[in-house]
Amino acid sequence: MKKEGIWNQILTYFYLRKRDADAPKNTNIFLMHGMNRLSLFIFLVGIIVMIIRLLKR
Repeated sequence: MKKEGIWNQILTYFYLRKRDADAPKNTNIFLMHGMNRLSLFIFLVGIIVMIIRLLKR
């Protein structure tokens, strides 16, 4: 198992990078990555909204 950086994990969660073929295929892992993907997406949308509100002042 190779060590991955945070940016590689984010790219994998958002399907911008191909998944590791050796990664285990498990329903729990699939659901965990889905929740991580959703939370990262909501977080990024929130940051963008905050930046837009700051720039509109």
